[in-house]
Amino acid sequence: MMLRKLTTTALALGALISLSTPAIANEKLTVLLDWFVNPDHATLVVAKEKGFFKEQGLDVDLIAPADPNDPPKLVAAGKAELAVSYQPQLHLQVAAGLPLTRVGTLVATPLNSLVVLKDSPIKSIADLKGRKVGYSVGGFEDVILDAMLEKHGLDVSDVELINVNFTLSPSLISGQVDAVIGAFRNFELNQMDIVEKPGRAFYVEEEGVPSYDELILVANNQNVDDPRFPRFLKALEQATTYLVNHPQKSWDLFIKAYPDLDDELNRRAWKDTLPRFALRPAALDEGRYSDFADFLKAKDLIKETGDVSDYAVTVK
Repeated sequence: MMLRKLTTTALALGALISLSTPAIANEKLTVLLDWFVNPDHATLVVAKEKGFFKEQGLDVDLIAPADPNDPPKLVAAGKAELAVSYQPQLHLQVAAGLPLTRVGTLVATPLNSLVVLKDSPIKSIADLKGRKVGYSVGGFEDVILDAMLEKHGLDVSDVELINVNFTLSPSLISGQVDAVIGAFRNFELNQMDIVEKPGRAFYVEEEGVPSYDELILVANNQNVDDPRFPRFLKALEQATTYLVNHPQKSWDLFIKAYPDLDDELNRRAWKDTLPRFALRPAALDEGRYSDFADFLKAKDLIKETGDVSDYAVTVK
């Protein structure tokens, strides 16, 4: 009886303490996306909706940009902790003096492609001479395009570049441009097929561009030792594993969070993106970054390759 009274008293005291002590809030972390939310961001969304970020003591905000050029610049300016960006863009921005470092990878294979209408008279990249090419992310896609053109005896001065922002496939379908660079093979090709305006893609890694990490996470150089980052990446790896093991349950979480994306386009893109996610988001392939830097330097797009450790690290 005495033991029961002591236990009851202890439980009551514990309850009073828990009521009087405020819960410790999770640490805020802002991630600026590269684009509007789509299946490329599946692992981020799953980590948030499945509670993996929360388990790591993090309250993560995923914010889509008004302009896809802005996220790395905002991180460089200290306006957010992380941004989703692209490996080729990182090399160029670092060369331009932006204090950015790669701390993680989302999608570990190229998605980028040059797309024309399937029934277009453009049968080869050489046929782009004198044509209009749309792009969305300046300083990145024109570099990729230049390398692809060079393989066919052209350069960017042989085409007219037009910034179409988010409207890659619509601008192509409407005839505003003859081709678009930066079209993701898992997205724009599906979008065009659904509206019965099928496209034909030229894949960058088959047209003179070294393979690279398509989507990466960048931080300000001054913040690479942020103690939140290892926890963030651990949660992201958990989410990737869950996604691979449970694609349908992950899709259900995704559309629960973003019900407006429950359509044919995103279902197709989801399936096509699944095998491209980095299974180890924190892992860094230094050789891949070194090779791409050499490629850019050989084309006089950067003056020095620098040390990979200056702009890409493994967070521990």
